[in-house]
Amino acid sequence: MKLTFRIEYRTAWGEMLGATLCGNDNQPIMLSTGDGIRWEGSAEMTDAPAGIPISYRYGVYRDGQCIRRESGTMPHIFCPGKKRNCHYILDDFWKDLPQESYLYSSAFSGDYQSANSIKTMAPADCSITFRALCPCLHHKHQQLGICGRGAALGNWDCKQTVLMEEIQANEWTVTLNAASLEFPLEYKFVACNADTKEVEEWEAHNNRLLCIDGMKKGEIYLTPESEVRFTSSARKVAGTAIPVFSLRSEGSFGVGDFGDLKKLIDWAVSTHQQAIQILPINDTTITNTWMDSYPYNSISIYAFHPMYIDLRQLGKLKDKEALAFYEEKRKELNALPQIDYEAVNNTKRAYLKSMYQQTGKKVLASAEFKKFFKENEHWLLPYAAFSYLRDQYGTPNFSQWPEHNEYHADEIAAMCIPESDCYEEIAFYYYIQYNLHIQLLDAGNYAREKGIIFKGDIPIGISRNSVEAWIEPYYFNMNGQAGAPPDAFSTNGQNWGFPTYNWDVMEKDDYQWWQKRFRKMAEYFTAYRIDHILGFFRIWEIPSHSVHGLLGQFVPALPMSVDEIQSYGLTFQKDFMTKPFINENILNRIFGEKADRVKETFVQHCHDDIYEMRSEFDTQRKVEAYFAERKDEESRNICEGLYTLISNVLFVPDRKHPSMYHPRIAVQNDFIFEVLSPEEKEVFNRLYNHYYYQRHNQFWYQEAMKKLPILTQSTSMLVCGEDLGMVPDCVPWVMEQLQILSLEIQRMPKNPQHEFGHVWEYPYRSVCTISTHDMATLRGWWEEDYEQTCRYYNQVLGHWGEVPTAAPGWVCEEIVRNHLECPSLLCILSFQDWLSMDEEIRYPNVDAERINVPANPRHYWRYRMHLTLEELMKSNKFNEKMKEMIDAAGRF
Repeated sequence: MKLTFRIEYRTAWGEMLGATLCGNDNQPIMLSTGDGIRWEGSAEMTDAPAGIPISYRYGVYRDGQCIRRESGTMPHIFCPGKKRNCHYILDDFWKDLPQESYLYSSAFSGDYQSANSIKTMAPADCSITFRALCPCLHHKHQQLGICGRGAALGNWDCKQTVLMEEIQANEWTVTLNAASLEFPLEYKFVACNADTKEVEEWEAHNNRLLCIDGMKKGEIYLTPESEVRFTSSARKVAGTAIPVFSLRSEGSFGVGDFGDLKKLIDWAVSTHQQAIQILPINDTTITNTWMDSYPYNSISIYAFHPMYIDLRQLGKLKDKEALAFYEEKRKELNALPQIDYEAVNNTKRAYLKSMYQQTGKKVLASAEFKKFFKENEHWLLPYAAFSYLRDQYGTPNFSQWPEHNEYHADEIAAMCIPESDCYEEIAFYYYIQYNLHIQLLDAGNYAREKGIIFKGDIPIGISRNSVEAWIEPYYFNMNGQAGAPPDAFSTNGQNWGFPTYNWDVMEKDDYQWWQKRFRKMAEYFTAYRIDHILGFFRIWEIPSHSVHGLLGQFVPALPMSVDEIQSYGLTFQKDFMTKPFINENILNRIFGEKADRVKETFVQHCHDDIYEMRSEFDTQRKVEAYFAERKDEESRNICEGLYTLISNVLFVPDRKHPSMYHPRIAVQNDFIFEVLSPEEKEVFNRLYNHYYYQRHNQFWYQEAMKKLPILTQSTSMLVCGEDLGMVPDCVPWVMEQLQILSLEIQRMPKNPQHEFGHVWEYPYRSVCTISTHDMATLRGWWEEDYEQTCRYYNQVLGHWGEVPTAAPGWVCEEIVRNHLECPSLLCILSFQDWLSMDEEIRYPNVDAERINVPANPRHYWRYRMHLTLEELMKSNKFNEKMKEMIDAAGRF
């Protein structure tokens, strides 16, 4: 067969266009042009099997290298007919993401896969194949059709509509004999009932027009793929965000589990919600204490936390006495108002050990497990070995292991064979992960069946004591600490302690580490939240000697030379500007009556009233180590004061080029800034604002566009980004271009001129919420700052009179309703904020509803629903209220 590619694309001088067939390593078919706009090229190929879709993409080439390729998860596609030696003329537009790409995601179109082959509907000689992209039809039990002028298209008679075939999900074609068509051809696409074939909806725009001047024998002309949109496809969705660990059912074991998700989905369906969002569920077992409750510090990007296993689905223990013991323990733990993390995990692990002894061999011998193991061996085997070694040596810090502190695949594989002495203990982790997999898969499939978007969460970081850091250290910078600069959550910045990514290495294999991670998530979820999406533009990297985040710098970034700093009019003084500035006044203001003790122990006099840190205390980590065993309040205050002294610098040296510098973040709030003259302050602020808000926009845009197109298009999941914090201007550019949903929170407005966000101004392509897991709930926030609450009550809600000190149910309902009625595609509210509307069923203890306090790195994540899911299902008055509000807002 012969393929001729035609496309209009305006190129620059020296650029060429090429078309490449997908699925193999074919060389591009290069196209030629006479005007730099209209491109065409042909190639002879072996006839392909009839009815099997063939896909291809265009690329722009310069000097033989592809410099730009069409993006999106959907390449161009056509289906060959049965006749041999045909000439296919492929007319195309440059194809990136569809205009409404969210509709093509598995969140809205599902994971539907049409048949591998289709029926060709017309002879191949002198025929025209109409190609169209149209999502969501099979959910409405519909089929795409064409109706238009001329007998072949039914003469606009709905009953004579020509039906199309879906050759791949959301991609439709039909082939008609050109001789039967009247040109110029006017037509429209229509949505037809899949059973009755009756037209149920027409395209809502002008007729389409097709003009073709003659066709030769054996030619098949393929129209450009048209995006077809129906008014009924427009969507707005409401949903609930809640961590799995927070779920409570009558049969759960002191913590929410994957079995509870199906009950949550049933509740969502009954209240006309269409989305459930959870926090990360990966294994965080590091210390075997409550400190592992932080769900963003995982030891594996694939393995799930064993505590999420639903023991009810494993069967019952044969040992009646043990079974009775565990049942009593279950009731005891399940009755607690919050999670007892250690008791839950120790008890569930013991139960799993007993079940493994009872059923493990049978499970591991099953065909289903063997299939799972084969598909997941690349991560499951090293994870199980890592977990075994962690248990054996009492630490996940592999650098401290006496053996296997460096990963060697052949050695670990030998440990994991059935003949190995430690196989039984390693296989225990296979058993756990297999059961977690089938349980979450079951919950995910249940959500799909019920039309519920199931939204997961991808943390930006991994633990430095993780499987990935052990087996793939080349992907990470272990000498840095990822975090966030100061923001509304933490005035000192956040230090997450994660290693940062070595993006240069990741780029070499097309970010396969991330692609595999995303594809694994797509087995279970139809949407996902990218935690701290800013990290794909640049990450806040904190030196290993720091505890707080103030001495960090963005990586990658463009540091400033001394000459550049001075070009602003600021005389650079290295010792004064890059070393902690400490004088008598500062010591007295920070430490008060303890200043003399600080002088005696931690600092030393230099000259006049100037001091410097003693060498044994010149980093925050050294200070932290000194105070590690001193837990009294006075020691804590002195420790924090010393941290403040150490970060009291104007510039931070670049991590790779120490003779170049970054202005220290938020230094305007610190003591060293006070001693500058008014002129120096003005100059520094001009330098600072240029550095943080202008200098890097194009640079960071390019960094993000290296990674995010590849990653977000590696699956069909709906992509949502957590774009909070210090957001550079380039972030909205990228998110708009890639159609990533933003996160909108009224108390954290994107417009700096607003104290509170205007919900009616939210972009359609966004997720709106009232509070996240990192914030106080709506009721908690209401009680934090009475003056701010008064302004919100008056200016946003438009109410006057006395402002209630605690948020009454009617106020919460009004706020929820405002969010439901906003333009955002997704309105996903926390479970606590939904319940805030009903004073009869909401939890009396407002503070206990908070999930996390980011300013506290040792916060205990233990919030749990105060009523069971069964009780929630029976709360008819509340559920009817939710349903009425969701329906009234058009989110159904």
